[in-house]
Amino acid sequence: MPRIIFHLDMDAFYAAIEQRDNPDLRGKPVIVGSPPTQRGVVCASSYEARKFGVRSAMPSVTAGRLCPKGIFVPPRMSHYRQESARIMEILAQTGARIEPMSIDEAYLEFSEVPGSQADDELIPSAVKLARFIKQNILKQRQLTATIGIAPNKLLAKLASDFQKPDGLTLVPERDKVLFLRPLSVRAIHGVGQVTEQILNGAGLKTVGDLQDYSGDLRSLVGSFGATLKRYAFGDDDRILETGGEAKSISSEETFDQDTGDKRILRDCLRAQALEISTELKEKGLGAHTVQVKIRYSDFTTLTRQITVEDPITGGEEIFRLGCFLLAREKLANRPVRLLGLGASGFGEPTARQLRLNLPL
Repeated sequence: MPRIIFHLDMDAFYAAIEQRDNPDLRGKPVIVGSPPTQRGVVCASSYEARKFGVRSAMPSVTAGRLCPKGIFVPPRMSHYRQESARIMEILAQTGARIEPMSIDEAYLEFSEVPGSQADDELIPSAVKLARFIKQNILKQRQLTATIGIAPNKLLAKLASDFQKPDGLTLVPERDKVLFLRPLSVRAIHGVGQVTEQILNGAGLKTVGDLQDYSGDLRSLVGSFGATLKRYAFGDDDRILETGGEAKSISSEETFDQDTGDKRILRDCLRAQALEISTELKEKGLGAHTVQVKIRYSDFTTLTRQITVEDPITGGEEIFRLGCFLLAREKLANRPVRLLGLGASGFGEPTARQLRLNLPL
Protein backbone atom coordinates (compact mmCIF):
# COMPACT_ATOMS: atom_id res chain seq x y z
CA MET A 1 0.00 0.00 0.00
CA PRO A 2 1.33 3.53 -0.77
CA ARG A 3 2.44 5.56 2.25
CA ILE A 4 -0.15 7.86 3.76
CA ILE A 5 1.28 10.50 6.07
CA PHE A 6 -0.74 13.03 8.04
CA HIS A 7 0.82 16.16 9.51
CA LEU A 8 -1.40 17.61 12.22
CA ASP A 9 -0.81 21.16 13.40
CA MET A 10 -2.98 22.69 16.10
CA ASP A 11 -4.16 26.21 15.26
CA ALA A 12 -2.56 29.00 17.36
CA PHE A 13 -2.45 26.43 20.16
CA TYR A 14 -1.61 28.47 23.28
CA ALA A 15 -3.81 31.41 22.32
CA ALA A 16 -6.66 29.13 21.25
CA ILE A 17 -6.64 27.45 24.66
CA GLU A 18 -6.81 30.82 26.37
CA GLN A 19 -9.71 31.87 24.11
CA ARG A 20 -11.51 28.60 24.78
CA ASP A 21 -11.08 28.87 28.54
CA ASN A 22 -12.10 32.54 28.65
CA PRO A 23 -14.99 33.33 26.28
CA ASP A 24 -14.33 37.07 26.70
CA LEU A 25 -11.11 36.59 24.68
CA ARG A 26 -12.75 34.97 21.66
CA GLY A 27 -12.34 36.91 18.44
CA LYS A 28 -9.86 39.29 20.08
CA PRO A 29 -6.09 39.75 19.53
CA VAL A 30 -4.64 37.55 22.28
CA ILE A 31 -0.91 37.62 22.95
CA VAL A 32 0.48 34.95 25.27
CA GLY A 33 3.54 36.35 27.04
CA SER A 34 4.80 39.12 29.27
CA PRO A 35 3.00 42.48 29.05
CA PRO A 36 4.71 45.26 27.08
CA THR A 37 5.36 47.19 30.30
CA GLN A 38 7.78 44.46 31.39
CA ARG A 39 10.90 43.01 29.83
CA GLY A 40 9.61 39.90 28.08
CA VAL A 41 8.80 38.11 24.86
CA VAL A 42 5.78 36.74 23.05
CA CYS A 43 5.24 33.01 23.45
CA ALA A 44 2.29 32.80 21.05
CA SER A 45 -0.38 34.92 19.42
CA SER A 46 -3.90 34.41 18.14
CA TYR A 47 -4.73 34.81 14.47
CA GLU A 48 -6.37 38.14 15.31
CA ALA A 49 -3.02 39.38 16.70
CA ARG A 50 -0.98 37.86 13.86
CA LYS A 51 -2.78 40.16 11.43
CA PHE A 52 -0.82 42.98 13.07
CA GLY A 53 2.51 41.18 12.61
CA VAL A 54 2.79 39.77 16.13
CA ARG A 55 4.87 36.57 16.21
CA SER A 56 6.51 34.18 18.68
CA ALA A 57 9.77 35.29 20.33
CA MET A 58 9.11 38.94 19.46
CA PRO A 59 9.83 41.37 22.33
CA SER A 60 6.60 42.18 24.13
CA VAL A 61 7.21 45.90 23.76
CA THR A 62 7.33 45.46 19.98
CA ALA A 63 4.14 43.39 20.02
CA GLY A 64 2.41 46.08 22.05
CA ARG A 65 3.48 48.72 19.55
CA LEU A 66 2.28 46.66 16.56
CA CYS A 67 -0.99 45.69 18.21
CA PRO A 68 -2.06 48.42 20.66
CA LYS A 69 -5.33 46.65 21.48
CA GLY A 70 -3.64 43.29 22.05
CA ILE A 71 -4.66 41.45 25.20
CA PHE A 72 -1.59 40.03 26.95
CA VAL A 73 -2.11 36.78 28.87
CA PRO A 74 0.59 35.07 30.97
CA PRO A 75 1.56 31.62 29.62
CA ARG A 76 0.36 28.48 31.41
CA MET A 77 2.82 25.91 30.09
CA SER A 78 1.76 23.06 32.36
CA HIS A 79 -1.83 23.56 31.20
CA TYR A 80 -0.77 23.53 27.55
CA ARG A 81 1.23 20.33 28.08
CA GLN A 82 -1.80 18.66 29.68
CA GLU A 83 -3.92 19.70 26.72
CA SER A 84 -1.29 18.35 24.33
CA ALA A 85 -1.32 14.98 26.11
CA ARG A 86 -5.11 14.74 25.69
CA ILE A 87 -4.84 15.49 21.99
CA MET A 88 -2.10 12.87 21.57
CA GLU A 89 -4.46 10.37 23.21
CA ILE A 90 -7.07 11.16 20.57
CA LEU A 91 -4.48 10.57 17.86
CA ALA A 92 -3.35 7.30 19.45
CA GLN A 93 -6.89 5.95 19.21
CA THR A 94 -6.55 5.91 15.40
CA GLY A 95 -3.93 3.15 15.58
CA ALA A 96 -1.41 5.27 13.67
CA ARG A 97 2.32 5.37 14.23
CA ILE A 98 2.89 8.80 15.76
CA GLU A 99 5.91 11.09 15.74
CA PRO A 100 5.19 14.04 18.04
CA MET A 101 7.16 16.99 16.71
CA SER A 102 6.30 19.44 19.47
CA ILE A 103 3.57 20.26 21.95
CA ASP A 104 1.15 21.12 19.14
CA GLU A 105 2.10 19.10 16.06
CA ALA A 106 2.68 15.49 15.05
CA TYR A 107 3.10 13.17 12.09
CA LEU A 108 0.87 10.12 11.74
CA GLU A 109 1.48 7.14 9.47
CA PHE A 110 -1.05 4.41 8.83
CA SER A 111 -0.30 0.79 7.92
CA GLU A 112 -3.87 0.70 6.66
CA VAL A 113 -6.60 3.28 6.39
CA PRO A 114 -10.04 2.24 7.64
CA GLY A 115 -12.56 1.95 4.84
CA SER A 116 -10.04 1.37 2.04
CA GLN A 117 -9.90 -2.03 0.41
CA ALA A 118 -8.00 -0.98 -2.71
CA ASP A 119 -5.62 1.80 -3.75
CA ASP A 120 -8.37 3.77 -5.49
CA GLU A 121 -10.26 3.90 -2.18
CA LEU A 122 -7.23 4.99 -0.20
CA ILE A 123 -7.37 8.74 -0.74
CA PRO A 124 -11.10 9.23 -0.05
CA SER A 125 -10.73 7.06 3.06
CA ALA A 126 -7.71 9.08 4.24
CA VAL A 127 -9.60 12.35 3.82
CA LYS A 128 -12.55 10.89 5.72
CA LEU A 129 -10.22 9.79 8.53
CA ALA A 130 -8.59 13.23 8.72
CA ARG A 131 -12.01 14.85 9.03
CA PHE A 132 -12.89 12.37 11.75
CA ILE A 133 -9.73 13.29 13.71
CA LYS A 134 -10.45 17.00 13.37
CA GLN A 135 -14.05 16.52 14.47
CA ASN A 136 -12.97 14.49 17.51
CA ILE A 137 -10.49 17.16 18.60
CA LEU A 138 -13.12 19.86 18.16
CA LYS A 139 -15.79 17.86 19.99
CA GLN A 140 -13.61 16.68 22.87
CA ARG A 141 -11.25 19.64 23.30
CA GLN A 142 -13.08 22.55 21.60
CA LEU A 143 -9.95 23.30 19.57
CA THR A 144 -9.29 23.29 15.84
CA ALA A 145 -6.48 21.59 13.95
CA THR A 146 -5.16 21.73 10.41
CA ILE A 147 -4.10 18.49 8.69
CA GLY A 148 -2.00 17.90 5.60
CA ILE A 149 -2.20 14.52 3.83
CA ALA A 150 0.52 13.33 1.46
CA PRO A 151 2.71 10.36 0.56
CA ASN A 152 5.66 11.63 2.65
CA LYS A 153 6.67 13.93 5.50
CA LEU A 154 7.94 16.76 3.32
CA LEU A 155 4.66 17.14 1.46
CA ALA A 156 2.43 16.51 4.47
CA LYS A 157 4.14 19.30 6.39
CA LEU A 158 3.79 21.72 3.48
CA ALA A 159 0.15 20.71 2.99
CA SER A 160 -0.64 21.52 6.62
CA ASP A 161 0.55 25.10 6.06
CA PHE A 162 -2.32 25.67 3.64
CA GLN A 163 -5.86 26.71 4.52
CA LYS A 164 -5.09 27.51 8.14
CA PRO A 165 -6.87 27.62 10.48
CA ASP A 166 -9.09 24.53 10.58
CA GLY A 167 -7.86 23.37 7.18
CA LEU A 168 -7.44 20.07 5.37
CA THR A 169 -5.20 19.79 2.31
CA LEU A 170 -4.44 16.69 0.26
CA VAL A 171 -1.37 16.37 -1.98
CA PRO A 172 -1.61 13.08 -3.89
CA GLU A 173 1.44 11.52 -5.50
CA ARG A 174 0.33 12.47 -9.01
CA ASP A 175 0.04 16.18 -8.14
CA LYS A 176 3.14 16.68 -6.01
CA VAL A 177 5.38 18.29 -8.66
CA LEU A 178 2.74 20.83 -9.66
CA PHE A 179 1.92 21.52 -6.01
CA LEU A 180 5.55 22.39 -5.29
CA ARG A 181 6.33 24.50 -8.37
CA PRO A 182 5.05 27.92 -7.20
CA LEU A 183 6.43 27.66 -3.66
CA SER A 184 9.46 29.62 -2.51
CA VAL A 185 12.70 27.63 -2.22
CA ARG A 186 12.53 28.52 1.48
CA ALA A 187 9.54 26.21 1.84
CA ILE A 188 11.75 23.17 1.28
CA HIS A 189 12.85 21.28 4.38
CA GLY A 190 16.48 22.12 5.17
CA VAL A 191 16.63 25.43 3.28
CA GLY A 192 17.51 28.20 5.71
CA GLN A 193 18.25 31.88 5.25
CA VAL A 194 21.83 31.42 4.01
CA THR A 195 20.92 28.64 1.55
CA GLU A 196 17.98 30.71 0.31
CA GLN A 197 20.29 33.65 -0.38
CA ILE A 198 22.71 31.44 -2.31
CA LEU A 199 19.93 29.95 -4.40
CA ASN A 200 18.32 33.32 -5.04
CA GLY A 201 21.71 34.66 -6.12
CA ALA A 202 21.78 31.94 -8.78
CA GLY A 203 18.32 32.94 -9.97
CA LEU A 204 16.56 30.07 -8.18
CA LYS A 205 13.65 31.58 -6.28
CA THR A 206 10.88 28.99 -6.56
CA VAL A 207 10.78 25.22 -6.28
CA GLY A 208 9.86 25.23 -9.96
CA ASP A 209 13.22 26.91 -10.64
CA LEU A 210 14.93 24.05 -8.80
CA GLN A 211 12.97 21.49 -10.81
CA ASP A 212 14.01 23.13 -14.09
CA TYR A 213 17.66 23.75 -13.11
CA SER A 214 19.95 21.79 -15.42
CA GLY A 215 23.15 22.44 -13.48
CA ASP A 216 24.59 20.59 -10.51
CA LEU A 217 23.12 22.01 -7.29
CA ARG A 218 26.14 20.72 -5.42
CA SER A 219 28.13 23.60 -6.88
CA LEU A 220 25.80 25.93 -4.97
CA VAL A 221 24.87 24.11 -1.75
CA GLY A 222 27.44 21.32 -1.48
CA SER A 223 26.39 17.85 -0.41
CA PHE A 224 22.82 19.05 0.23
CA GLY A 225 22.39 19.48 -3.52
CA ALA A 226 21.25 15.93 -4.29
CA THR A 227 18.74 15.93 -1.43
CA LEU A 228 17.49 19.37 -2.43
CA LYS A 229 16.84 18.15 -5.97
CA ARG A 230 14.84 15.17 -4.68
CA TYR A 231 12.83 17.39 -2.36
CA ALA A 232 12.08 19.77 -5.23
CA PHE A 233 10.29 16.90 -6.98
CA GLY A 234 8.49 15.88 -3.79
CA ASP A 235 10.58 12.77 -3.10
CA ASP A 236 11.24 12.15 0.59
CA ASP A 237 12.03 8.78 2.14
CA ARG A 238 12.42 9.93 5.76
CA ILE A 239 10.70 7.58 8.18
CA LEU A 240 8.73 8.49 11.26
CA GLU A 241 10.88 8.63 14.40
CA THR A 242 8.65 7.28 17.13
CA GLY A 243 11.28 6.85 19.83
CA GLY A 244 14.91 7.18 20.74
CA GLU A 245 15.46 10.58 19.11
CA ALA A 246 17.38 13.33 20.86
CA LYS A 247 15.25 15.28 23.31
CA SER A 248 17.58 18.27 23.62
CA ILE A 249 20.75 19.88 22.31
CA SER A 250 22.96 21.77 24.73
CA SER A 251 26.38 23.28 25.30
CA GLU A 252 28.14 24.16 28.55
CA GLU A 253 31.30 26.04 29.51
CA THR A 254 33.09 25.86 32.88
CA PHE A 255 35.30 28.91 33.29
CA ASP A 256 38.89 28.66 34.55
CA GLN A 257 38.04 31.44 36.96
CA ASP A 258 34.61 32.50 38.14
CA THR A 259 33.52 35.57 36.22
CA GLY A 260 30.83 38.20 36.30
CA ASP A 261 32.14 39.96 33.18
CA LYS A 262 29.07 40.35 30.98
CA ARG A 263 31.18 40.61 27.83
CA ILE A 264 32.71 37.20 28.54
CA LEU A 265 29.28 35.75 29.32
CA ARG A 266 27.76 37.17 26.14
CA ASP A 267 30.62 35.85 24.00
CA CYS A 268 30.24 32.42 25.60
CA LEU A 269 26.49 32.43 25.12
CA ARG A 270 26.83 33.49 21.48
CA ALA A 271 29.31 30.69 20.75
CA GLN A 272 27.01 28.15 22.41
CA ALA A 273 24.01 29.44 20.44
CA LEU A 274 25.96 29.09 17.19
CA GLU A 275 26.94 25.52 18.11
CA ILE A 276 23.33 24.60 18.91
CA SER A 277 22.04 26.33 15.79
CA THR A 278 24.50 24.44 13.59
CA GLU A 279 23.37 21.10 15.00
CA LEU A 280 19.69 22.03 14.65
CA LYS A 281 20.22 22.94 11.00
CA GLU A 282 22.16 19.75 10.30
CA LYS A 283 19.23 17.76 11.69
CA GLY A 284 16.60 19.91 10.00
CA LEU A 285 15.04 20.86 13.33
CA GLY A 286 13.75 23.94 15.06
CA ALA A 287 13.41 24.35 18.83
CA HIS A 288 10.41 25.59 20.78
CA THR A 289 12.25 25.85 24.10
CA VAL A 290 15.50 27.62 25.04
CA GLN A 291 17.06 26.99 28.45
CA VAL A 292 19.95 28.58 30.31
CA LYS A 293 21.89 26.87 33.07
CA ILE A 294 24.12 28.72 35.49
CA ARG A 295 26.37 27.55 38.34
CA TYR A 296 27.93 29.84 40.93
CA SER A 297 31.13 29.54 42.94
CA ASP A 298 29.29 27.77 45.77
CA PHE A 299 28.02 25.20 43.19
CA THR A 300 24.44 26.45 43.42
CA THR A 301 22.95 25.57 40.03
CA LEU A 302 19.90 27.21 38.47
CA THR A 303 18.07 26.61 35.19
CA ARG A 304 15.50 28.79 33.53
CA GLN A 305 13.66 28.31 30.24
CA ILE A 306 11.24 29.94 27.85
CA THR A 307 8.99 28.26 25.30
CA VAL A 308 7.74 29.90 22.11
CA GLU A 309 5.05 28.58 19.79
CA ASP A 310 6.97 28.76 16.49
CA PRO A 311 10.17 26.67 16.34
CA ILE A 312 13.41 28.63 15.92
CA THR A 313 16.72 27.53 14.47
CA GLY A 314 18.89 30.65 14.07
CA GLY A 315 21.88 31.21 16.33
CA GLU A 316 20.98 34.87 16.83
CA GLU A 317 17.44 33.96 17.95
CA ILE A 318 18.73 31.38 20.42
CA PHE A 319 21.38 33.80 21.69
CA ARG A 320 18.86 36.60 22.25
CA LEU A 321 16.45 34.36 24.14
CA GLY A 322 19.34 33.14 26.30
CA CYS A 323 20.31 36.76 27.04
CA PHE A 324 16.70 37.55 27.86
CA LEU A 325 16.53 34.71 30.39
CA LEU A 326 19.74 35.78 32.11
CA ALA A 327 18.53 39.38 32.30
CA ARG A 328 14.96 38.62 33.38
CA GLU A 329 16.05 36.31 36.17
CA LYS A 330 19.09 38.45 37.14
CA LEU A 331 21.23 35.32 36.97
CA ALA A 332 24.50 37.07 36.12
CA ASN A 333 24.58 39.45 39.07
CA ARG A 334 27.38 37.52 40.78
CA PRO A 335 30.43 35.55 39.58
CA VAL A 336 29.60 32.52 37.47
CA ARG A 337 31.43 29.20 37.46
CA LEU A 338 29.50 27.50 34.61
CA LEU A 339 27.22 28.78 31.88
CA GLY A 340 25.11 26.52 29.69
CA LEU A 341 22.57 26.95 26.91
CA GLY A 342 20.15 24.37 25.59
CA ALA A 343 17.36 23.86 23.08
CA SER A 344 14.53 21.33 23.18
CA GLY A 345 10.92 20.78 22.17
CA PHE A 346 11.87 20.04 18.59
CA GLY A 347 9.79 20.65 15.50
CA GLU A 348 10.47 21.48 11.89
CA PRO A 349 11.70 25.06 11.52
CA THR A 350 9.61 27.78 9.96
CA ALA A 351 10.87 29.96 7.13
CA ARG A 352 10.43 33.10 9.17
CA GLN A 353 13.52 34.80 10.66
CA LEU A 354 13.17 36.89 13.79
CA ARG A 355 14.93 40.11 14.72
CA LEU A 356 15.15 40.51 18.47
CA ASN A 357 16.66 43.32 20.51
CA LEU A 358 17.00 42.03 24.03
CA PRO A 359 20.01 43.14 26.12
CA LEU A 360 21.89 40.91 28.50
